[in-house]
Amino acid sequence: MSDLYGIYLHIPYCRAKCRYCDFYSAPGARGVPQPYTDALLRELAKNDRRPDTLYFGGGTPALLTPQQVESLITAANPLPEAEITLEANPDVVTPERLTGFRAAGVTRISFGVQSASNAQLRRLGRTHTAEGASQALTWARKAGFAEICGDIMLALPEYSNAEFDATLALLQQGGCTHISAYLLKVEPGTAFYRNPPVGLPDGDAAADFYLYAVDQLEKAGYKQYEISNFCRPGHEGRHNLLYWDCCDYQGYGPAAHSCVGGVRKYWPNDVQAFIDGTAAEEVEGNCTAEDFLLMQLRLRKGLDLAEYARWGGRFTTAQKQFICQCVAHGYAEFDEKTLHLTPAGMVVQNSILTELM
Repeated sequence: MSDLYGIYLHIPYCRAKCRYCDFYSAPGARGVPQPYTDALLRELAKNDRRPDTLYFGGGTPALLTPQQVESLITAANPLPEAEITLEANPDVVTPERLTGFRAAGVTRISFGVQSASNAQLRRLGRTHTAEGASQALTWARKAGFAEICGDIMLALPEYSNAEFDATLALLQQGGCTHISAYLLKVEPGTAFYRNPPVGLPDGDAAADFYLYAVDQLEKAGYKQYEISNFCRPGHEGRHNLLYWDCCDYQGYGPAAHSCVGGVRKYWPNDVQAFIDGTAAEEVEGNCTAEDFLLMQLRLRKGLDLAEYARWGGRFTTAQKQFICQCVAHGYAEFDEKTLHLTPAGMVVQNSILTELM
């Protein structure tokens, strides 16, 4: 267990809904309404614990003004040297806005680049271009950001290794210290679910794209530390590590989740109720050994069995036999003290977890 503590602020507003997105969002062509920021400030005033990390997630948090961001950071009262991350779409930022975010206290900027193919970006419903993403990365460096993150989506319609290579090159040249690379998943309720795009790779092809990405990212100096996350040495995302290491974190905003003191909670998906103060967090349940197992096997460092035992977990003889089979097939490594999945194992992680949970 750890004393580390993070705060997550959900900014649900977006200029447009991407065709693959199933996150809770609200129209935000005019930016983030001040009443919503005021509602976050109201809830933050109830918090008496200084966070080690603060994360502005969305939606599109870069629709906040630097002044709004500064007020929220001040209210959160993060510890010195805290990691403060803000997600951004490349077409939302300007040099002045990025300079303002940096001056407000943001230490880490994360861009949803996704692809270096403009045709692909249009297909996804993204509102930026590859050229615009490159420009935004340049502006972020000039604004003084030493921690710059970029997202890559894999196994998109009509995908190729060449598209991945071009996207990685764009992020490398943009100075990214951290890259998230994840497979497209068509979720219920999305435009892609209602009208599936042509040319989607099958499961085997998607797995090949993932393994190719892991290999190329490693060669480029981005070490994998989580199933979808890669970084230059020492540039891991500290906030998300709180989730995966089952530390305390408090979320604010509709659809935001929390886990404090071993109890999981969430806010209802209702912007107006949150603004009005009529919404309240609802209890989801207690954290269990299975939750710890699920989170730790996302990490390349794997599951420490002694720590798992402190959560009340242990493997049966049958489960250990299954683990040995995973090792024999190259899906895992196990030394009786630590179990961790290989990249090939992470491709079939859900199947492995089904046997272990």
